[in-house]
Amino acid sequence: MSLVELIAQADERGLAASGLACLDRCLPLLGGDDELLRPLWARLADGSDWSAGLALARTALGPADPADDEAARLTRRMLESAPAERTADAVRPWADACSAASLRVHGLLDPAADGGPAPDGLDAGRAGDPADLPPLVAAELRRQAAVLELLAGHGAQGLRRALEVSMEGRRVLRAVVSRRARSVADPGA
Repeated sequence: MSLVELIAQADERGLAASGLACLDRCLPLLGGDDELLRPLWARLADGSDWSAGLALARTALGPADPADDEAARLTRRMLESAPAERTADAVRPWADACSAASLRVHGLLDPAADGGPAPDGLDAGRAGDPADLPPLVAAELRRQAAVLELLAGHGAQGLRRALEVSMEGRRVLRAVVSRRARSVADPGA
């Protein structure tokens, strides 16, 4: 099933986990602590309100920095646009937007993408044709699908594995960001 189809069929918990996982994987761009979103994951597990956790995460990251690049702006927008009300109708457009934004972030950071894949390439990948996607973007597409499949197949019990998938992606992105920062600091390296 394509990512677009998985999002269309997901329930409230799957959609919220999908959007949260995209945000979680991109968090290194904002310098966020690895544990920053952990309370939101806990709220998904027990089904409780996550609005206070969202407010705390937004406060912890502070206001937008005018020096932010496009990838950081996209990541911040994921957090800022998260709906306080966690209903399927509220989280579906957010999860879809987070999916597209996270793929774009990965495209911007992928050394093989040379500035990121074209938006129509990302749309084709989300629709089920990942053939022309650069490696970092293709891996992010697989992670997004894995999170939705875990929640669809295992419900709340799939959250732990979804979080593990997200943490793996966060480590990968952190390494890419670190490598990129070193190459900017030492262009001859």
